[in-house]
Amino acid sequence: MRLTTALKTTAAVAAAGLTMTACGTSADPEGGATGGDSGPVQGLRLLVPNSPGSGYDVTARQGAKAMQDAKLTGTVEVFNTAGAGGTVGLQRLVNEQGKDDLLMVMGLGVVGATYTNKSKATLNETVPLAKLIEESEAIVVPKDSPYTSIDQLVAAWKADPGKVPVGGASNAGGPDHLTPMLMAKAVGVEPKSVNYVPYDGGGELMTAVLGGKVAFAATGVGEVAEQAKSGEVRVLAVTSAEPVEGIDAPTLKSLGVDLEFTNWRGIVAPPGLSDAKQKEYIDLLTKMHGSEQWKKVLKDQGWTDSFETGATFKTFLGTENERVAGVLKDLGLA
Repeated sequence: MRLTTALKTTAAVAAAGLTMTACGTSADPEGGATGGDSGPVQGLRLLVPNSPGSGYDVTARQGAKAMQDAKLTGTVEVFNTAGAGGTVGLQRLVNEQGKDDLLMVMGLGVVGATYTNKSKATLNETVPLAKLIEESEAIVVPKDSPYTSIDQLVAAWKADPGKVPVGGASNAGGPDHLTPMLMAKAVGVEPKSVNYVPYDGGGELMTAVLGGKVAFAATGVGEVAEQAKSGEVRVLAVTSAEPVEGIDAPTLKSLGVDLEFTNWRGIVAPPGLSDAKQKEYIDLLTKMHGSEQWKKVLKDQGWTDSFETGATFKTFLGTENERVAGVLKDLGLA
């Protein structure tokens, strides 16, 4: 099955809601973020609906640093509220209706989790601000794996799916989960027979890969790039339409597996955000997007620039909601 670009879409936290700051906190006397024409935005908070070291976490912290270094903001507070594939964080955001100093980093995983976790809070309740990046998934094995090619891996997988467990840092419906499910369907493995093992973040997943607890993993290229360069793991393939710069691996498509799949991440605000604050935040993110600091982040992380804002991003989110629901139903997962 081909998934088109419309779907294109690393200290553990002791408890949900534990705050981890980028460099501290700054807020105006009224508790809301301030800035705009008066200077750098002050008092901004970024909610990460996943654990430290996750893709959302890296995106939030790198974005916060880029904005601070470019002097677009004062200190940005980044904190984690993990759980249920991101829907615990989503519920917190929705509960913060009217708050104008809080934004949340999210992506494809949260879209899927709203369905698989039957979340009461939905992304339709949020205010879409900007889609930031796309990131290819990587099919990864430990360095001493008996599988040195996709063909070998697929042959073993088809022979006995249950004995070839695949790990990912997503709950059901997230990108690391959808990738092997769609790959299975593309190569003739029944998705319901896939032995998928979810882990809480990229750190735990990499420990499982290196420890041989899973036969292979599907995860974002940014989360395995360093281990691949050091030779700890091998990337057998990437899921994007084109090879990823800095990753020595072919695309699944070039290997005869009819699958293109890219994860994406963006930023939304709580319900009730005023039009003025929405414009202010879109302007801020647009300036970040154009900064040299952010351009360096994109290159260093191996992320693809996929910037769109406001109404365009809102339309994209609506399309993604429908598409992901259809994919999960088609795979018998929703």
